[in-house]
Order: sequence, then C-alpha cells, then structure tokens
Amino acid sequence: MNPVDLKLYLVTDSGYYDEKRFLDMVEKACRGGVTLLQLREKNRGGREYLRLAQAVKEITDPAGVPLIIDDRVDVALACGAAGIHVGQTDLPVWAARQLMGPDKIVGATAKTVPQALEAYEQGADYLGVGALFPTETKVNTVLTSIDTLKDIVKAVPIGVVGIGGLDESNVDILTGSGAQGGAVVRAIVKAQDPEQAAHRLREKLDAILK
Repeated sequence: MNPVDLKLYLVTDSGYYDEKRFLDMVEKACRGGVTLLQLREKNRGGREYLRLAQAVKEITDPAGVPLIIDDRVDVALACGAAGIHVGQTDLPVWAARQLMGPDKIVGATAKTVPQALEAYEQGADYLGVGALFPTETKVNTVLTSIDTLKDIVKAVPIGVVGIGGLDESNVDILTGSGAQGGAVVRAIVKAQDPEQAAHRLREKLDAILK
C-alpha cells in the first residue's frame, strides 16, 4: 500500500474559471494546506486533459502535493501523476492497478462495505466515501450515511476520506468517524480566497481528525 496524506483532499472543478484563474486557485489551495489534489475533468478530451494536467503538476510538484488524475489512466501515466482515482463506473481497481503499477497511488469510490472490500482486495490505496451531503457537482446524488462511512473504516485497513458537500460548516461530521480526511470541491474552488479557505479547513481537520 502506498502511504498518502488524505487530510485535506481537493477535488477540482475548472468549470468556474478561465484557465489562468483556475491555475491560480490551485496554487493558492496548495499554499493553504491541501494535502492531495485530484484533477477531475469529465468534459475534456484526452489532449486537453493532459495539457491541463501538466500545467497543474507544475504547481503541485513544487508544493509537495501529490496529483491524482480522475478516471483517465492514460492521462495519469502521460503526465507522470502520483496516481489515479476510479469511480464505480470507471475502470475496475484491479485494472487501474495493473496499468499504473505497484508504486503509484490508486484510489477508489465506495458507497457500501462490499464495494469497499472489493476495492481494497483489488489493490486500492484509499477510498473516497460519500456523498455525505448533497453536492452541486453531481446530479442525482446518492447520499451515504456517516454510519456507513464508519462501517467502511472498520472493514478495511486502508485510508478512508469522506466526500460530498463538505465545507467548513459541516466537516465536524467526520469527528470520531475514523476517516483520515475530508475531500472538498466548492468549499475551496468557489471560495473568494482559496488559500484562506484551505487554511481554515486544514486547521479544522487537524483538530478533529486526531
């Protein structure tokens, strides 16, 4: 298993910005204390996705923040990303692991204990569990209870990060859950000051996730 710091996991959405402002947001978020960054670009073709991933990696590498690519193993390999994240409708974990190799990070989405166990057995390094709250990034969000998150934490020996609608006002839900971190999108991406938003979230997560 590859050790990964899940404390403050930023999942990006470039749809709110032009590219210059998007990259500026990424830089500020990294300065603010993000520990892991997932580039999620559902609507870009491979060439555009790779070009943006290379630009983001030029920011995350000097900041010491591992870059995770959502879904696209080809883009992850081509840009030399730290890893890949696959959802329930993407490549299965075993295939992502086979393609990425043993030294890269492979994360997976899990909404149930059986899904979590399957992902772990196939070689996942961490799990994203949610959505804990309604989220703007996905239509028809299926909510996951905090009790299910706790059950998943107990069921697998790998890191678990809570995701879905988390922000400064509700991240306390992770207290005592056993999760190793919280994953956010809009709480940083749409913040007026992404650096300060990341800093406040990191301080809060440091306090509640002992």
